[in-house]
Amino acid sequence: MLAPQALRPVRRWVTDSFKMHTESTLIQPPGSTRAIQLGEPAARAPVKVLLIEDNPGDARLIELMLADEAPGLFETEWVQDLRSGRGRLNEGRFGLVLLDLSLPDSHGLDTFLQLQAIAPQLPIIVLSGSRDTTMALQAVHEGAQDFLIKGQVDGQLLVRAMRYAIERKSLTEQLAHYASELRSKNAQLEADFNMAREIQQIFLPHQYPVVPRGAPPSAAALKFCHRYLPAAAVGGDFFNIFPVGDTAAGVFVCDVMGHGMRAALVTAIMRGLLEELMPVAADAGRFLYEINRSLHAILRRTREPFIATAFYLIADVATREIRYASAGHPSPLSIERPQQHVEPLKNWDARHGPALGLFERPAYATCPHPISGGEVFFLCTNGCYEANSSRNEELGQPRLLTSVRRHLSLTTDALLDSVIRDVQQFSGSTEFEDDVCLIGIDVTRLIDT
Repeated sequence: MLAPQALRPVRRWVTDSFKMHTESTLIQPPGSTRAIQLGEPAARAPVKVLLIEDNPGDARLIELMLADEAPGLFETEWVQDLRSGRGRLNEGRFGLVLLDLSLPDSHGLDTFLQLQAIAPQLPIIVLSGSRDTTMALQAVHEGAQDFLIKGQVDGQLLVRAMRYAIERKSLTEQLAHYASELRSKNAQLEADFNMAREIQQIFLPHQYPVVPRGAPPSAAALKFCHRYLPAAAVGGDFFNIFPVGDTAAGVFVCDVMGHGMRAALVTAIMRGLLEELMPVAADAGRFLYEINRSLHAILRRTREPFIATAFYLIADVATREIRYASAGHPSPLSIERPQQHVEPLKNWDARHGPALGLFERPAYATCPHPISGGEVFFLCTNGCYEANSSRNEELGQPRLLTSVRRHLSLTTDALLDSVIRDVQQFSGSTEFEDDVCLIGIDVTRLIDT
């Protein structure tokens, strides 16, 4: 039973009501539905409340408190057991449930769980005795909006709890709806990224050119290998290897600032520009100049800053030289295994131009360098040597150079794998914070023209 002092807020209302109504209008049999209103009718329809309570005195007191504290706000229907309550929930539309945890046909937490199973969308406030607070808290943990202790409730507390329960449930449903929408959008975004990754993989070379043209692959004068490790689903590194005339191949590598969808979009633009500018691909400096000019025209109106470094190398086995141009990109390495010699190309000719997209008409010098049979060229993007250790120390180009020297006895293909393992060991992680691209070029032989 509710405590006698809980009747104090409603005594005046009871006295006035008896003057206007008979007692039968105050006490309704179980299963009845009525709206208790005082004064003018509410501006909106009252909230239908299902009261599941086996004690008629407690049920009557709850109805009186609601009528006194919130006239016209709630319409109460009372049933005495869980079976009847479940039946009414299946038949009627309610906005809230007041549930006694101790009923003739159910007791304890299972009472709440059974009701929640058939009406998960409804806010439920559980009613319990002072000895059952632990059980009431368990019900709240399972999804009840609140609990009230019989004998410690007045009308103001009851109405406030009911209003808050309805509001909290509404907010919970909104959050669940937003979470569902977010999951749907994330799934769509993930699908978009997967498609972008597949398209980007298609853009990468899957078959290397054979030089000289028409020779069987086993007799190729140039052999290529690469490793491409995007840090995200899609990356900002891009490379391509393509024939330039009958006796040469062009190797283009670029690194777009950042990674993700935006960087991948720029690499897609870069791919299109390479195809368009093939007529000038035999001139390394002009090739970068034209790429920069087109890229600058496309991206100069974008709000976000844009930077892309690039390196373009033409290996010509007939003229016995490479010709290269750099747009702010890390210098490739020249490797001569017999002499155990590894040297950056910038030591031969350090001329280079600015990163792509910064200026409209920069100059990119074409730098020649003689090649010999057995020479190897190692190209990379900065994600390889900018990896950080657990002490936040950067690997750096000197350590990268040391790693390459350590593995000179390996084939070029195995050398790339070993360098990656060294970087991973240094950083203590198999994942890279930035995209990584490595390219190896073996000059197996030179030809006479």
